[in-house]
Amino acid sequence: MRFLVLFTGLLAFLAVSCAERPEPASHAEHQPEATSYYCPMHPAEVADNPAECPLCGMDQVPMEAQAVATTAEGHEGHTMAATGEKAIRYHCPMHPSYVSDQPGECPICGMDRVPFEEEQVNVPLPGQAEVKISPERQQLIGVRTGPVERRPLDQTIRTVGKVDYDERKVAHVHTRIDGWIKQIFANYTGQLVKKNQPLFTLYSPELVATQEEYLLALRARQRLGDSPFADVAAGSAGLLEAARRRLQLWEVSEGQIAELERSGKPLLEVSILSHSDGFVVEKQALEGMRVEAGEDLYTLADLADVWVLADLYEYELPLVQVGQRAGVTLSYYPGEEFRGEVVYIYPYLESQTRTAKMRVELSNPGWKLKPGMFANVEIQTQRGEGLVVPGSAVLDSGEHRIVFVAKGEGRFEPRQVRLGGRAGEGYEVLAGLEEGEEVLTSANFLIDSESQLKAALGAMSGHQH
Repeated sequence: MRFLVLFTGLLAFLAVSCAERPEPASHAEHQPEATSYYCPMHPAEVADNPAECPLCGMDQVPMEAQAVATTAEGHEGHTMAATGEKAIRYHCPMHPSYVSDQPGECPICGMDRVPFEEEQVNVPLPGQAEVKISPERQQLIGVRTGPVERRPLDQTIRTVGKVDYDERKVAHVHTRIDGWIKQIFANYTGQLVKKNQPLFTLYSPELVATQEEYLLALRARQRLGDSPFADVAAGSAGLLEAARRRLQLWEVSEGQIAELERSGKPLLEVSILSHSDGFVVEKQALEGMRVEAGEDLYTLADLADVWVLADLYEYELPLVQVGQRAGVTLSYYPGEEFRGEVVYIYPYLESQTRTAKMRVELSNPGWKLKPGMFANVEIQTQRGEGLVVPGSAVLDSGEHRIVFVAKGEGRFEPRQVRLGGRAGEGYEVLAGLEEGEEVLTSANFLIDSESQLKAALGAMSGHQH
């Protein structure tokens, strides 16, 4: 009986204890289901807080997030949030802007999103963040690097030009007296003539009259030269000298005057001689043609030396100086190089091409170089040594020049640099880089885009430093 009373009391105590003990709270009560926000136009743009979509500017709307309770290893009953660890999110390796709280496929390319932990974004330049790229992705997008090294700043300037006449060796032939052309010796364009070679004969009544005056003065000088009267002798000598000088001014040669004195008869036709060697470039003289004093009848060009007029860009002008040697090659003579010298740089630019003309003078043995030919010109410049960055590493925004420096472990840091002139395939570095640093030389635009995007996302999430 006593045992029955004790057993009945124990059951009553257990019933009361069970009734007073609160039921264990559910997981949902302790960890309320979180709400995420997404863009209706770009569902992949997911955020923990309401904001505008970074792609289209629409307001993000709430959606139910599927809470996944993860128990940390070695801490039974404690969630990741309880341990203070960062939440793991997922992004596409090819499109890092598409971030989600859940694993799945990228809506753009279909690749599986991979987990990553949100971290502080390092922004060394305004709008440019440091990026970190896995070796697999570097291989996929073709990342290549090159060194910043100290080497000679010598540069080969290559340009094109055209062979032209040496203007100092172009001559015009004309008469100094009116007359008629009787006979032509240089009778076609392109003919080679030598100095003192007759070009044509000219009949001029005035010239014939002057020859007769010269012969009369010559006879008077012979008769009166021994006169005892000094004034008479001097007057005859003066008349002879005046007539002779008039013939010389009309370009009658000394040989022709000597022939006039020997024959004692005036020459009805006087030969007009060439004053230099050269080719007939232009010809207006015709047989029987009446000519006036000063009228151009021939243009002669001596091609023993020629010019090559080549173009220089504005940035090349400081590198070229008068007196530098230049090599000239032509497709007409493969394997043969002509050596010349820069003799003049024109003081103005062509308004359409934005280039300045450079004049290279060179000898022309055998008249191989013909005016009008196109030529390739090379000039070697020597500027000592300096720090050089590969040209493909430089991103020029117009206002700034940026390169990405490899920092190791897949990290690339954007850095603003100050550059000098070109040095071969690269640029001279004036500030911003050190010798031996590795810089990105390919996939620059992809890395630059990701850098800017990462800086923008970091600014929105408040993770920049």
